[in-house]
Amino acid sequence: MSRTDTFKVKHLGRDDVFERPDILINPSLSKFVTTDASIDPNLITFHRSFPESKTTPLIELPELAQELGIGHVYVKDESLRFGLPSFKILGASWGVFRAICERTGLASSASLEEAGHAARDANIKLVSCTDGNWGRAVARTAKYMGIEATIFVSRTMDEATRQKLRSEGATVNVVNGSYDDSIAATVKESESSGALLVMDTSWEGYSQIPRWVVDGYATMHAEVDRQLEEACGKEPSLCIASVGVGSWAQSVVSHYTGHSSDIKVVTVESEAAPCLMESLHNKKIVPVETGSTIMDGMNCGTVSTNCWPSLKSGVYASVIVNDLEAHHNVLYLQDHGVNAGPCGAAPLAALRKLHERGMLQEDHDAVVVLFSTEGHRDYILPTSED
Repeated sequence: MSRTDTFKVKHLGRDDVFERPDILINPSLSKFVTTDASIDPNLITFHRSFPESKTTPLIELPELAQELGIGHVYVKDESLRFGLPSFKILGASWGVFRAICERTGLASSASLEEAGHAARDANIKLVSCTDGNWGRAVARTAKYMGIEATIFVSRTMDEATRQKLRSEGATVNVVNGSYDDSIAATVKESESSGALLVMDTSWEGYSQIPRWVVDGYATMHAEVDRQLEEACGKEPSLCIASVGVGSWAQSVVSHYTGHSSDIKVVTVESEAAPCLMESLHNKKIVPVETGSTIMDGMNCGTVSTNCWPSLKSGVYASVIVNDLEAHHNVLYLQDHGVNAGPCGAAPLAALRKLHERGMLQEDHDAVVVLFSTEGHRDYILPTSED
């Protein structure tokens, strides 16, 4: 069982501390979710052209399904996507590619090589910020295109992660602050140098590239649809997606609520960065103060403005998990053939919590899809006192 049914959250820039339940049924859930489910017909062809391109596995966990009293539990294992240990390159590559096409006048049917050549001719350089996998995905895309990338990171990022960014050829600049502070530094750099700002979060005046990033994740949804049809011939009943700024969760909501109003989407966040749950609670975007967590890729304090409308109306429930819960489920998944890191294990931690609280009904026809968004990585082992 989890240690507590509540957690504490502090709004950014305020002294008040609020105690919240760690599961919230979304009060703004709507049967009518506005989504844009259209996919550029060139997207999947573009991704298939990448080095090391292949479909990632959808792994069934029959023992877990039996334990929970449901028909099927599947995990989409994104521990090796295009040679990187995370799904992020799906969105990063498409966002960078579309932005370069727009700036250089190329059509979206152009090849990766053509886009790289055009970017070099136009002296395009990339700038972004990251709490981990996103920056590496941007840097790898830049390397494929033969252009420069500068990545800003917060001071809390460990040296091993910084080195992985450098190994992709990126210049790494450390900001003395949080992820949100690194966003501000990245924007300032783009404005002063003219580098192309590539982010997966949006704000007023910056929205198009983050939309393309979300579009890029449709490749994974197409794979899951095909894999489920082959494995059990059914659509999911429940999908659980992790949340940082919300881009990935938005793509899940857009795809699955567009398919069927009967499919529930649950989101999961670290208790160190519960920006979506707190925003759902307040029915508006609320930046929160973040702490440290082994779920580094989810350690974001503000929901993307692009993502908010879909998440507000389309997320069925929001679940908060702690580091110990994530760690325990990393171990479970590793024992069952899924090479997950803490962010990848968070959806399973959320599923277990729903079951423990009596919120997961026994249903032998149900199909649950958990998205394991990152592969295993080293982290400081949490203890029950953390």
